[in-house]
Amino acid sequence: MNDRPVGPILEVENLHKSYHHMGSHVEVLTGASLTVQPGDMISIVGKSGVGKSTFLHIAGTLDRPTSGTVRYWGRDVLALNESDLAAFRNRNIGFVFQFHHLLPELTALENVMVPALIARTPSARAEARAADLLGQVGLSHRATHRPGELSGGEQQRVAVARSLVMNPHVVFADEPTGNLDEKTSEDVHDLLFRLNRELGLAFVIATHNFALARSMPRRLLMTQGLVQELDPKVLDGAAR
Repeated sequence: MNDRPVGPILEVENLHKSYHHMGSHVEVLTGASLTVQPGDMISIVGKSGVGKSTFLHIAGTLDRPTSGTVRYWGRDVLALNESDLAAFRNRNIGFVFQFHHLLPELTALENVMVPALIARTPSARAEARAADLLGQVGLSHRATHRPGELSGGEQQRVAVARSLVMNPHVVFADEPTGNLDEKTSEDVHDLLFRLNRELGLAFVIATHNFALARSMPRRLLMTQGLVQELDPKVLDGAAR
């Protein structure tokens, strides 16, 4: 398991991201910043296409900004080469996406094991860790089932377990309940809050779901390429 350093997990400062698309220059991020502390539960809301996914991908080191800094425990991780950055990401950061991206030919247990095996964790230890996590998300009885044999909610729970197998410090979730019905969404919400409470794990969640967003202690709005911290009453009012 990873040691838990003292201080902010993540400091993202002044992120800019631009693209050239069909002859046009598109500015997606225009100076977005965010600090994540251990145990934070953060929601990010905003209109479709405003840059929430781009921001999460850069903060989670899946993409690089046009300019700006991404520091984990004060370390500029964007200075790492691609191989070292991939290893850092695998060991310290978890991801849950709207589409679970499970490998269809693998069982639930094997899917959860994948990040650990990539990190060359001994197979027996990776399997034990994966089995424990499937138990934590209530799926021990489905460990040998492949994704096609699982419900949408079960698939997303497997994805959550997979995001935790390397004992990360922060998990980024991009519309984690976007493809789920209301009841299943509530179950996944409850699971994320329980993991935050029991493991002290930080979550940063981009969502269109106001019920999920307003339940977070920290609520952010992304607009015009920037991230703005919201007063809790703002989303409470918007959800009515």
